[in-house]
Parts: sequence; structure tokens; C-alpha cells
Amino acid sequence: MEQTLVILKPSAVERRLIGKIISRIEDRGFIITGMKMMQLDENILREHYAHLVDKPFFPSIVESMTASPVIVMCLKGVEAVSVFRTMTGVTNGRNAAPGTLRGDFCLSGQANIIHASDSVENAILELNRFFKPEEIFDYTPSNISFFYGDDELK
Repeated sequence: MEQTLVILKPSAVERRLIGKIISRIEDRGFIITGMKMMQLDENILREHYAHLVDKPFFPSIVESMTASPVIVMCLKGVEAVSVFRTMTGVTNGRNAAPGTLRGDFCLSGQANIIHASDSVENAILELNRFFKPEEIFDYTPSNISFFYGDDELK
């Protein structure tokens, strides 16, 4: 099974969407193997958004991502990265399909409530950026067979 990083951004925390989003994550069948609240700073954001540091809008990213604490999670599941990205919806909430997290809960390109890793390789890098190894737990819930067929878990 793959692991992926999820960040519930300040726009989700401040709007008190944490419970609704986590419920949808669990309802879908993802396994939350790590979760914590943390305050991001410019240093970690420069690393995380290195591809955007030179863009004129980067200061507004820093401002929005440091406006409140965030919730970071490690999710585990079969094809977790691509499945969760689909569940998240496109970056701009105004264009996100109804039924996706962004499509249901936001109307913004920047205050877009959630970050999701975009590849398996980036998920590994991002998880290492936000979690210590001992903060991610390797377990499988007893009800996993009700989410996947036997041949999907091998």
C-alpha cells in the first residue's frame, strides 16, 4: 500500500472543516497512520513550495499557510496518492467538481483547504519533511477486508 501526505490548510482549520474532512477520508477507506497539528513557518514552506519561491505570489502563500496551525496526516491505501488527489479535486475550488473536497468546501485557488502529494516520489519526500519516522504507525485495521478485495491487498 502507498502512503501520501495531506495537509489541512489554515482555510480548513479556521473554518472548522477538520472533522468533516477526516470523516470523508475514513469513509473512503484510507488508513490514517500519522496525524498532528503544527504551526508552519517560512523555512518549511520554502522547502515544501521550492518550485514556487520565485513566483510573485509566494509571499501570499506564506501568509495564508502561517495564518493558523495546520493538520498534517499520513494516509495509507491502495494507490493512495492518485485516489486521494482525485478525491481532493483541482486546485481552484471554483473549478473543482462537486463531490470532491475542494468542490464541496471551497471557492478559492489559494484558500483551497487542502494539500495532497502529487506523486509517490513526492509523497515520500513530503512525509519525511513533516513527520519523524516514529510519528507514522504501520498498522492495518481489522476491517480492511471490507474496503478492498483480497487480491488488491497483496
